[in-house]
Amino acid sequence: MSECQNTGCSISDQKNAQDALDASVKGSLSKIKNKIIVMSGKGGVGKTSVSVNLSIALANKGFKVGLMDVDLHGPDIPRMLGFKGMLELSKNQKLNPMKYSENLKAVSIESLTQDKDEAIIWRGPIKHSTIRQFIGDVEWGELDYLIIDSPPGTGDEPLTVAQTIPDAKAIIVTTPQEISLADVRKSISFCKTVGMKILGLIENMSGFTCPHCGEKLELFGYGGGERTAKEAGLKFLGRIPFDHDVVACGDSGTSFQEKHKDSQVTKAFLSIADKTSEIKQDIKNRRSNTMKFAIPLADGKLTAHFGHCKEFALIDVEENIIKKKETLVPPPHEPGVLPKWLHEQGVNVIIAGGMGNKAQVLFNEQDIKVVTGAQPLEPEELINSYLNNTLLTGNNLCDH
Repeated sequence: MSECQNTGCSISDQKNAQDALDASVKGSLSKIKNKIIVMSGKGGVGKTSVSVNLSIALANKGFKVGLMDVDLHGPDIPRMLGFKGMLELSKNQKLNPMKYSENLKAVSIESLTQDKDEAIIWRGPIKHSTIRQFIGDVEWGELDYLIIDSPPGTGDEPLTVAQTIPDAKAIIVTTPQEISLADVRKSISFCKTVGMKILGLIENMSGFTCPHCGEKLELFGYGGGERTAKEAGLKFLGRIPFDHDVVACGDSGTSFQEKHKDSQVTKAFLSIADKTSEIKQDIKNRRSNTMKFAIPLADGKLTAHFGHCKEFALIDVEENIIKKKETLVPPPHEPGVLPKWLHEQGVNVIIAGGMGNKAQVLFNEQDIKVVTGAQPLEPEELINSYLNNTLLTGNNLCDH
């Protein structure tokens, strides 16, 4: 790898190596459309299995996918994908990822070590450097998705990803049991602290169907992940049932989705892949010249009390011109409901008189920009002012 870690190097040499790696990291990331880190609050929830199977599901849908294993102390991805041997150098003197299929390739620290059972005993700075090299010194090429499998918890590895890839988004994996959900809430807090958007939660090991009698058993409980997502105002991406064949395929390096195409687990991963790509398409659309505004109304004008308004004006704008307006009645007011509902309507800007900090966080997590302190004017006037950069805003009239 390229970064100078020899203590005999001069300060100048180290700086040059650092600058070269910075440029290489930036160049690699510029070719990757979507970066997703898969996190869990605790170990044993099947996070790596989710990372692998989500990557396979996305690749099977025709997306170009890279899978990066930053679980440096427990790198299981090569074994789950059936990889053997070591990574090789490209003609550009970068590491070639191992190829799983035409659309999926992966990199792991295990593919750089001769002894696969040797313990990795590293402190934070070396982890930080290695993860950055996994991005800058690897020949990833053009990718639709880079899926990053991180170790459980909120330590050096996810923090390095957040610092190195500022537009990375998180998928958090949990099981239904309360001890996992408590740790998930810490992962949610971590993402908010570092400013990382959360795509949603996945509930893994969610129920088990007996292969003999067909009875459904709740081995680890059921529905806790969805409840946690709802309480936090996050998108619930889906449930993955427990299936012993997932374990068997992972141990043997066999694709579960290929071997069990009609299973409930395969269907669950395909559904989650659909939701993940739909979210990204929403974000892509919002970055184009099309925008959709939401304005809470009272008597046809903006009201300061967005959470208790009787109707919203939803207005489509193309090329800075208002194209369509509709008025919709919102669902009953509960924490997190309005951000999710407006996200589903395709809204990416809400103009409000006032809004509490928690509500603003929930809207931001749905990729909806919040503008507060606007005056009680008609929607068209507010939007035209916003588009012309002349919108007058005063104090945030917080809507408690």
